[in-house]
Amino acid sequence: MRIAMIGTGYVGLVSGACFSEFGGTTVCVDKDAEKIARLSNGEIPIFEPGLDDLVQKNVHAGRLSFSLDLKSAVAGADAVFIAVGTPSRRGDGYADLSYVFGAAEELARGLDGYTVVVTKSTVPVGTGREVERIIRKVRPDADFDVASNPEFLREGSAIGDFMRPDRVVIGTESERAREILRRLYRPLYLIETPIVMTALETAELIKYAANAFLATKITFINEMADLCERVGADVHDVARGIGLDGRIGKKFLHPGPGYGGSCFPKDTLALVRTAQDAGSPVRIVETVVQINDRRKKQMAERIIAACGGSVAGRTIAVLGVTFKPNTDDMRDSPSLDILPALLAAGATVRAYDPEGMTEAARLLPGVHWCQDAADALTGADAMALLTEWNEFRALDLGRMRRLMRGNVIVDLRNVYSPGDMAAAGFEYSSIGRPGRRLTAADADQ
Repeated sequence: MRIAMIGTGYVGLVSGACFSEFGGTTVCVDKDAEKIARLSNGEIPIFEPGLDDLVQKNVHAGRLSFSLDLKSAVAGADAVFIAVGTPSRRGDGYADLSYVFGAAEELARGLDGYTVVVTKSTVPVGTGREVERIIRKVRPDADFDVASNPEFLREGSAIGDFMRPDRVVIGTESERAREILRRLYRPLYLIETPIVMTALETAELIKYAANAFLATKITFINEMADLCERVGADVHDVARGIGLDGRIGKKFLHPGPGYGGSCFPKDTLALVRTAQDAGSPVRIVETVVQINDRRKKQMAERIIAACGGSVAGRTIAVLGVTFKPNTDDMRDSPSLDILPALLAAGATVRAYDPEGMTEAARLLPGVHWCQDAADALTGADAMALLTEWNEFRALDLGRMRRLMRGNVIVDLRNVYSPGDMAAAGFEYSSIGRPGRRLTAADADQ
């Protein structure tokens, strides 16, 4: 099958590479000449484990290529996927669909023979109908159908999510379109992946509903963590106790500094706006958005409090700045709220992240970027762990203590054991565990 993938961002590049791995001939198209040149030369512009090898393998096999020419990529394609960005619109939180509608207008001119036009981007309900209207206006003679095929890729494990998904959602009323997409996803049928066939609007809403529910789950356990600190309970035991209930499940019940990334912040906000416009507001999601925004700002206050109420003139080591490990994505990362607040409070911030520092340096002026964790810790009065990269999980605590000038540790991901930290001589704060700081004497008990 011939596939055109419009957009070489995170979703487009991963999806295009994976479709080519399924055996399809895929052309990934972008307007960014520099990006296409880099991809054609084997340079991957994003960090995603395993993506480099997958792209290289399928380029060499002749199944994957990159182009600036959308019209030629679309001509003769069985399916054209729109995988461009849908960021939050400045000022009102609505999804900015200008890239989607621009792609629809441009691809219409290249349609040649029957084609399924598929929205892969996360789009509000009704977008597919508008895409269809735009294409028909430009090309009344075109033979095509529109479908929605939302992505459910987690950054850091996207290839596995695509190749072995929990489900595939396809929204269309056309049996011809369903057949094309069944053929495209045939390798997943063979491993009995559930394929959910729905109407166009239903598929669009499924994506938003899924992300809003997961964001709500994260926010719920974060609020439970705060309550645990007040009453002397342990949030990890609470999470395990409720997560073993099959109706709840254990995933997304890990407390932290709030959700970030390319999906949850913009998708929850877009769902809120869609629901308000439909006259059916989603009050739970509205509250989730408010709590999460506030939580990220509160994390800086937590670090300052752990340092005795002031960080003026102090050096704070920060480990991890991306919104999660195994990605270089800085979008809506809690660090974008936390680090500027520490700088504004008079701190010197020395930070290290295994993959995110290039982008972070542009977004976080005034931060001193370090070569590794040890470099960041050297001479620091306190350390704050923001992102739970694996390399931070087994740091030598004795060496940490020797490198640091102070002994304050604020663990916003609960990576470390309170007893181990106390035994190493640290004043340790974490999320949702008993608020009293442990001492070395406690660790011996």
